[in-house]
Amino acid sequence: MSTPSTPHGAADQTVPTCPRHPDRVSYVRCQRCGRPSCPECSVPASVGVQCVDCVREAQRNAPVHRTALGAPLRGGRPVVTWTIIGLCLASYVLQLAMGWGGWTSRLAFSPALGEIEPWRFVTAAFVHSTSFFHIALNMYALWIVGPYLENLLGRVRFTALYLLSAIGGQVAVVLLADPSGASWFTGTVGASGAVFGLFGAIFVVMRKMGQEARGMLVIIGLNLVVGFVVPNISWQGHLGGLVTGTVLGAVYAYAPRERRTVVSVLVTVVVAVVLVGAALLRYSQA
Repeated sequence: MSTPSTPHGAADQTVPTCPRHPDRVSYVRCQRCGRPSCPECSVPASVGVQCVDCVREAQRNAPVHRTALGAPLRGGRPVVTWTIIGLCLASYVLQLAMGWGGWTSRLAFSPALGEIEPWRFVTAAFVHSTSFFHIALNMYALWIVGPYLENLLGRVRFTALYLLSAIGGQVAVVLLADPSGASWFTGTVGASGAVFGLFGAIFVVMRKMGQEARGMLVIIGLNLVVGFVVPNISWQGHLGGLVTGTVLGAVYAYAPRERRTVVSVLVTVVVAVVLVGAALLRYSQA
């Protein structure tokens, strides 16, 4: 009985193929796992190439660099700040095009309207008076303060800070308005409450970071005085936004490092609940 024999000098070898593309022959191998890798699945490395699977695994296991307040360290543009400014500017154009009775009246806030249309607690922060000075001042302040806070806090906490400060400003208007007077029906617009919230937060954050904060305190004080002295400015909204932003900023800045995420989420939810509860209580009394 005889068996087939391999000719002298020949080797019985399997042709290497790419694991992700079995129909492609590849004699190039990944420097990490040693598997064959076709040109489409190869990523240049400092020595040779690596397959895309090894590159993704390395990226998942790579340490995340964070800011002093625990946010992922990102490069590039302040996306949230730019988005808010873009929404406010687009809204301002619609205001000019449609007038007060059109776009503005649908989004403006008053205690009376907020009770039946609660979304106005947020939307009023994205419309302004027809005076260009109003929106220009708010957007300039947002542009100066926003990127710094967005970078340190991260996009999620910065968004929560901005929106809850805006809501806090409107809640203060409700709490300090007279249900039997004209203030209950007077409309308010503008991002000032949210901007004052950023002012309060950045003051606390700068103190935490060991930076000189007296200049920011002077800015906050001057703006508060202007709100009390100049007519047709909602000092109540400024005050409410400032208090809300200061509280959130203090929590975000001083939360224990090992429990920063849990504490930040918990206090953000608590602040939101307190604002909603305060507004509902006031409405029940009115």
